[in-house]
Amino acid sequence: MDPISGLTLGFSQVFQPYNLTFLFIGVVLGLVIGVLPGLGGTSGVAILLPLTLFIHPNAAIMMLAGLYWGALYGGVITSILFNIPGEPWSAVLVFDGHPLARAGRAGLALTTAFVSSLFAAFVSNVLFTFFAVPLAEFALGFGPPEIFAIMLMAFATFVGIGEGSSPLKTLIMITAGFLLGAVGLDLVTGQPRLTFGTITLLTGFNFVPVTIGLFGIAELLVSAEEQAREKVEEIKARLGWYDLVAAVREVGRRLWLLIAATLMGFWVGVMPGTGATPASFMGYGLARQYSRNPERFGKGAIEGVMAPQAAADAAGIGSLLPMVTLGVPGSPTAAVIMAGLFMWGLIPGPKLFQERPDFVWGLVGSLYVGHLIGFALCILATPLLAAIMRVPYALLTPFIVMISILGAYAINNSLFDVWVVLIFGLVGYILRKLKYPAAPLIVALVLGDPTESAFRQTLIMGHGSPAILFSRPISGPLMGVAILLFLLPLIRAVLTRRRAQVQEA
Repeated sequence: MDPISGLTLGFSQVFQPYNLTFLFIGVVLGLVIGVLPGLGGTSGVAILLPLTLFIHPNAAIMMLAGLYWGALYGGVITSILFNIPGEPWSAVLVFDGHPLARAGRAGLALTTAFVSSLFAAFVSNVLFTFFAVPLAEFALGFGPPEIFAIMLMAFATFVGIGEGSSPLKTLIMITAGFLLGAVGLDLVTGQPRLTFGTITLLTGFNFVPVTIGLFGIAELLVSAEEQAREKVEEIKARLGWYDLVAAVREVGRRLWLLIAATLMGFWVGVMPGTGATPASFMGYGLARQYSRNPERFGKGAIEGVMAPQAAADAAGIGSLLPMVTLGVPGSPTAAVIMAGLFMWGLIPGPKLFQERPDFVWGLVGSLYVGHLIGFALCILATPLLAAIMRVPYALLTPFIVMISILGAYAINNSLFDVWVVLIFGLVGYILRKLKYPAAPLIVALVLGDPTESAFRQTLIMGHGSPAILFSRPISGPLMGVAILLFLLPLIRAVLTRRRAQVQEA
């Protein structure tokens, strides 16, 4: 079946009242789950999966996919308004989204994220529709060396293109993030690492409590101090539909960045074992790397909202592509959805397109319609959501603390995660005072495990030699770019010194 005929079949499946109802329910539930810190799309899909046994598989896959897209939209809200990431992939939005909200531009930040998601979804859906099988087969050719080179570029971007912090401080924070990520069981041998004989640390540090503490609680402590000194500025946002127009205008001005972030995010999602979280951080790095004013990042750069959100949404769609075409999930959420296929008696792979075209193309059609539903709901709710910013800070603070603690506790039902939030809240406050950037630590904590896994697999492939990273046609150039970015601060220092010497002469 050709893509156009398949897409027609898919839309006919989506717009059946039965299927459309479950798709709408999935999107709404995803929005709620995305707003609540600590849950996430993967947890939501896993919780609802047993219930799908009682409905038709076509409606079930649409509902789960809709929940995924809804969570992608919902995670934006708490990240931008409260500096607390609702989803792992939305953590990067706190870097510039919340500063925009504090500057009275919450509406612009929210609508820009939603418009970027919708644009990325449309482009990714087109790629999914027309290039599903060849892209999935090509992605399988990406091995551990290529994945490690891409991960290294993400870290190199923070060092080479700083946000006002020294490269040394950035390297220190990246190292700290890797150390935190190393706590727990070794990926290969299964031996405990840095647990100091504590059973609780065997599972390591979960990303969400650390992020809530470093950004959410630390922000509250800083604001409380400023309020005590009568320096605090109330976060206010007057919202109207003009924010949507302004967001479309901002997207139009940076269309090439959005396209690049979308394509990169889609490709990261297609590669097995990645997903939306690494893609969002890579999108942020891409925006900083090609910005004419990288010093604005971390202070309210609109590109810092636009690019990571587009990359995350594109990766979410891309992760479903190898799952459907090859039976290889591209992300944890896709893996849970694939488990549903087996529950419904379906075998993912190329034959699924011939055996159940209504199911496959119904999923593809729901990618288009589900994003439109999510976008419409978010835009309609944006004035109400951003009105929260007009609530007096003294009344809002207890609510934020309660949400933070509940979100941390809900991850593993563990008080340890609550202590992690409180401790890292204090750590984040100290880092703010010492002017150490928290973003590189979070990036290293999130990408630490996949980076280490890719590097160790690469060494196994190269029989202990890292030369394989430079000998392969794709990983070699990527490694060269990463090394250049790491050396960029040194190159700048040398050039600046030479210019000073010339001027003195």
